[in-house]
Formats: sequence, C-alpha cells, structure tokens
Amino acid sequence: MKKKSQPLTIDKERAIGTVMELLSVPGVSCEERDIARKIVQILTRHGVPRNAIRFDDAHRKSPHGGNVGNLTIKLPGTVRGPRRLLLAHMDTVPTCRNAKPVRRGRAIVSARKGTGTGADDRSGCGALVVAAIEILAQKLPHPPVTLLFTIQEEIGLVGARYVDAQRLGSPKLAFNFDGGPPNCVEIGATGGYYLEIDVKGIPSHAGGRPERGVSAAMIAAAAMADLEKNGWFGLVMKHGVRGTSNIGTVHGGEATNVVMDHLHVTGECRSFSRSLRQRIATAYRKAFERAARKLLSSEGKRGSTQFKRTKKYEAFKLPRSSPSVNEVIRVLHRLHMKPTLEYSNGGLDANWLAEHGIYAATVGAGTLGAHTVKEKLVLSQYIGGCKVALGLATGL
Repeated sequence: MKKKSQPLTIDKERAIGTVMELLSVPGVSCEERDIARKIVQILTRHGVPRNAIRFDDAHRKSPHGGNVGNLTIKLPGTVRGPRRLLLAHMDTVPTCRNAKPVRRGRAIVSARKGTGTGADDRSGCGALVVAAIEILAQKLPHPPVTLLFTIQEEIGLVGARYVDAQRLGSPKLAFNFDGGPPNCVEIGATGGYYLEIDVKGIPSHAGGRPERGVSAAMIAAAAMADLEKNGWFGLVMKHGVRGTSNIGTVHGGEATNVVMDHLHVTGECRSFSRSLRQRIATAYRKAFERAARKLLSSEGKRGSTQFKRTKKYEAFKLPRSSPSVNEVIRVLHRLHMKPTLEYSNGGLDANWLAEHGIYAATVGAGTLGAHTVKEKLVLSQYIGGCKVALGLATGL
C-alpha cells in the first residue's frame, strides 16, 4: 500500500459532473430503477466490470413493493485487509420528484420552484461512485470493497432492512454516507415504532339523528387531546429520558351528512430507550381506548379502536472505540477536518445494518436543507465527502 502521506486527491470537476448526472434522474421511494441504472452506467463507463454488479430482491419483500432491489458492487482487493462496506440510499423524498439541478456559485440547487434537489442522498451516492472511479483511474491499492446503494430508505429504511447481508462479503468496517458536513460523524441513531389506529364510530344521519351516532373523528380528537395533556405527544420527557411521538396522517369519512363511522390514524414514536418507546406506544393505545369508552350515543352505544405497533428500526450506539468510528476519525484527520461525533434522532440505514451485525458510522456529503424545497448541495462539503469516501474505501 502507498505511503500514508500520499494526498487523497480527486478530479473535482468530474466529481461534480457525476453528482449532476445523478441528480438529474428522478427516483422517489419505490421508483429507484432509473437511478440504479444510471449508477451502473457511470461505473461501467469508468471500468467497473459487469460481473461485479448485482441486484437483490429487497423490493419483493418490501410492504411497499417497488421496481428494483438494492444495488451491490464488489471490488476485489489489490492488497490484503478486511473488507470495507460503503453505502448510500438511492431514493429521494417526493418534494424532489421534479427537480432540475443547476450549479449556482458554490452549490447545486433546483431551478424548478417548489422542489428540493435530491441531494439527500444523491450526494452520498455520488461520493461512493466517485471513490470507485478514482480507485480505477488512479490505480490505487485497496482492500476488498463493497458498495451498497439501498432502496426505500426514506419510507422506513426498507432496503437496509431486507438487504441480503450474505452478499456483502462479511465487511469488518462499514460507512454510511447520508447527511450534511463530512466531518459530522453519526455513531448512533434512535429507534422507532410505526403506529396504526383504526377508530370505528357509529354512523347516523348528521342532520336528522346525530345523537344516535358516535363520531370516529371525535374519538380521535379526544384521544389526541389526552395524549398532549399528559405529555405523550411531541417531545416526550419521562424521568429524564427523551423520546418523541407524532400523528402523521388522519383519514376518514365520506360525506358531511353522515356521522363519521371510521377513521384511520398513523403515527410514530422514537427514543433510544426501548422501554420509553413501548410506554409511548402503550399510552397511545390506552388514550384511544379511553376516548372510545367515554363517547356514547343516545342509545348508550360506543365506538371501538384497533391498535397496531410495528418496529421501524431498533436504536443503536457505537462506542468511540469502534473500528469503523476510529477509521472515519483517522481519515478526517488526514484531510485536516475536525471530527464531531453525534447521535441522530432520525433513522439511518445503519440502524438495520446493526441488526444484521454490521456496525456502520455515518458521515455526510454536503446536503443542506434535506426534505425541504430549499435543499441544496454545498459543493465544498460534497468534495470533502468524496475525499472521505476515497480514504475509507482505500484505507490510505
């Protein structure tokens, strides 16, 4: 392997051109096939052999369906060393569906009003692709490397959940590219539950006999007020332990002249503490059950509720001494960046990798304002992320 003093260099304009190519291809969750094909096209154009490229069937296991699975590229090592895994997710949020990326000054933004750029996480995909290109172009020595481009991260880390871990080559070091400044290293992330509540009321004519009905909307409203009053909604602090909860969607009713007989509510709760997550979920179930018991029709009838809790992802925390964390810190120091270690209150693909026994540190690649119409890619941070990816892929 080359000396550690060798600078980590990349072709900056080629790196920017690469991410512009990726940003120009739409690919919201469940529709990643075109962006996957673009990644394959770029990599094969620069010399990655076709037999190194594989797709799994994660989309067939996904409850959301989808048109393609996770994309995996395995590069055999030219020097001995433990396999390294670098990953990023291919899907974007719906606000980026019609993005038109343009370079303006020191950033890439969307020229189309009301859309984000898709920098989350095309910046991470770009960093991985650039690392592979530079390894081949510069003929850099490197240990075995696996690149993983996941699907459906934005709707519950689905690709990472259903990845065929056996195809990854048993990596001993793992690095997830997703986020802002490349020196911000996320070494843990909260766990989350998905909540579904079906509220059944009693229908009645809203003008003729409203008192004979029980409104599903009022049951839900009473339950939500109960949750907020007792500290189970929004920021949840119980005995010094932090969690969060939210009602995300509320759907029900078909006409204004019928007392609503059905309502479907979805929400979530998060915390590093599994116990607190369970307590929050239980509080939701009991609040809806209490509300259903209290609201009676004129004939003494009640509505009912059905509650379902599903694990979205489990929390994880990597120790500072973790090999992956140490390697990120080493590369950042080589690039004269000051590492900042953080924990994320949002889910990461690294959550599900940890469930598979693969412990990944997460670094950024320049996204600012993710999930908003003001999202942009900060080019200096993106270039930094590309250099970090190259250092982590090669071990230089």
